[in-house]
Amino acid sequence: MAEQTAPPRTGEAPSKTDSAVVRDALGVGIAVGLSGFAFGVTSAGAGLTLLQTCALSLLVFTGASQFALVGALAAGGNPFTAAAGAFFLGTRNAFYGLRLSQLLALPRAVRPFAAQWVIDETTAVALAQPTRRAVRIGFTVTGLTLYVLWNLTTLLGALGAEALGDTEAWGLDAAGPAVFLALLAPMLRTATERATAGIAVLLGLGLLPVLPAGVPVLAAALAAPAVLWARGRRTRAVDQGDDSGTGQEDAR
Repeated sequence: MAEQTAPPRTGEAPSKTDSAVVRDALGVGIAVGLSGFAFGVTSAGAGLTLLQTCALSLLVFTGASQFALVGALAAGGNPFTAAAGAFFLGTRNAFYGLRLSQLLALPRAVRPFAAQWVIDETTAVALAQPTRRAVRIGFTVTGLTLYVLWNLTTLLGALGAEALGDTEAWGLDAAGPAVFLALLAPMLRTATERATAGIAVLLGLGLLPVLPAGVPVLAAALAAPAVLWARGRRTRAVDQGDDSGTGQEDAR
């Protein structure tokens, strides 16, 4: 039976060896998985117990949301507000899942387990593959490697933080935000994405002194609709200008 292929992508290589897919997936999984140590340190510094810290990585397993949650708690935020901020950050994975479900075409019984691994990194590796076989290999290897390493390094980070004592005295409280920015920066490829990120930063920092901890993160989400609204207005203005110019040419 001929191998099923994922939907064609313009300008992409027609084939890719399994070993090349595994190599790329391992590279992503190992590089990102090691940053779980920073989460373990940050979580312990925020006052969470070892069990709570490890449970977050085992059950939630989405780095940005985990960092947002413990960051808000460390700042003295309300637990419900902190959880709301983490939830909104995690909703992007639902949209990833809609796309990956078409590419992976997994059996129905396997999908609930695969859903646990639908995150930024597994999606990026899967979408870069030219065939369905390569998509499945990339997704599985990245997900497995990252899940194991992230949870292992979370445990090590939490244990290390307990041994070190006060993480603020060592400056380790900055590890979480630093890792989060390092993961986010490569994703800002277009002007719209950079504008959204910039406005979100301004909103978050500007509202930090006047709103309870955790709320500025939620307010920063308003940057996305604001940028999209401005972009829509600009597009309509350009279209109207083109139509006006065309009308003048026709009248000549």
